[in-house]
Amino acid sequence: MSATRVLVLNSGSSSVKYQLLDMRDSSRLAAGLVERIGEQSSRLKHTPLASGVAREWTGPIADHDAALKAVAQELAQDGLGLDSPELAAIGHRVVHGGKTFTEPTVIDETVLAEIERLIPVAPLHNPANLTGIRTARTLRPDLPQIAVFDTAFHTTMPESAARYAIDVETADAHRVRRYGFHGTSHAYVSRATAKLLGRAPEDVNVIVLHLGNGASASAVRAGRCVDTSMGLTPLEGLVMGTRSGDLDPAVIFHLMRVGEMSTDEIDTLLNKKSGLIGLCGDNDMREIRRRVDEGDEQAKLAFDIYIHRLKKYIGAYYAVLGRVDAIAFTAGVGENAAPVREAAVAGLEPLGLAVDDALNAVRSDEPRLISPAGARVAVAVVPTDEELEIATQTYALVEEKATEQ
Repeated sequence: MSATRVLVLNSGSSSVKYQLLDMRDSSRLAAGLVERIGEQSSRLKHTPLASGVAREWTGPIADHDAALKAVAQELAQDGLGLDSPELAAIGHRVVHGGKTFTEPTVIDETVLAEIERLIPVAPLHNPANLTGIRTARTLRPDLPQIAVFDTAFHTTMPESAARYAIDVETADAHRVRRYGFHGTSHAYVSRATAKLLGRAPEDVNVIVLHLGNGASASAVRAGRCVDTSMGLTPLEGLVMGTRSGDLDPAVIFHLMRVGEMSTDEIDTLLNKKSGLIGLCGDNDMREIRRRVDEGDEQAKLAFDIYIHRLKKYIGAYYAVLGRVDAIAFTAGVGENAAPVREAAVAGLEPLGLAVDDALNAVRSDEPRLISPAGARVAVAVVPTDEELEIATQTYALVEEKATEQ
């Protein structure tokens, strides 16, 4: 293919993140963010990677159509416009693909209709993803537009892991099952971890710990996900910045009956006022660790609960996999919070898990091992790159389609 550039779009309800990559060498040409769409104080930050000097613009951006047109103008200013013949495709992050979408997919009207049909199980994300797709298709109707789904990597889970133990007919009627999220990150990091070990993904069993404000764990056997912590929605699993993670479902009924809370109030509580922020008032791990170091008991309890849940999942996925070759920490907290990594494996030496204090303290943007030399299980820090993963999957599909013609 002569066209080798891919524009990656991640459209949120009031934001658009984007990156333009050249797939000849996976280099970034530009990156940016439009936020507060629909407000008078909308903000666009654009960075052409050739200069590394960001340009910022503040003012009203009415909707996603206006936002993407503004992005196109910024790219054009750097000679990277959407009308460039070097642009091969636009890759879109779509959060929920249900059971239908198990791999990157060329977007057409049928695909759009299915993404829309899945809105009830992703009401916060799929509508925004759809808006971004429709706007981009209007701007470049001639260009292949590819959907890459957060859930796709987890569709390899066996039914024993994906099913909830509720009435089968009810579950099927309402598409209630465990889908998992952060799939592009888990896919990228599991492969990158195998590469770090000098082995093929098919030869490696990895526990991936994606620890950001949202957090999830996955058990990856021979390159395929066999279990993950998030479920029907991103609420299940680990303690997160503002989400509770695992919870006795009866807590909800209790809050409705005894607390007289509405469904919307409980939804807000569990998704936005729980997790670390609910436990100690902060969801920034740096601030929590600062408070812990100063002797703040509330912050210490929040940290301990966070680590306790994390250890439970490490142990559970160790049991699921049977043999673990590596544990990989990734995302904002996983990549930068050495105390979290240390605490997560502390006491798990009988399982072959340990970190070297000096290696763990090193800060780097490169994948690296932090376990002692000769450790039975490698402990790694692997910076995630979801945009590169989306671009890679997008470009591979476009190339495949081109060879078929």
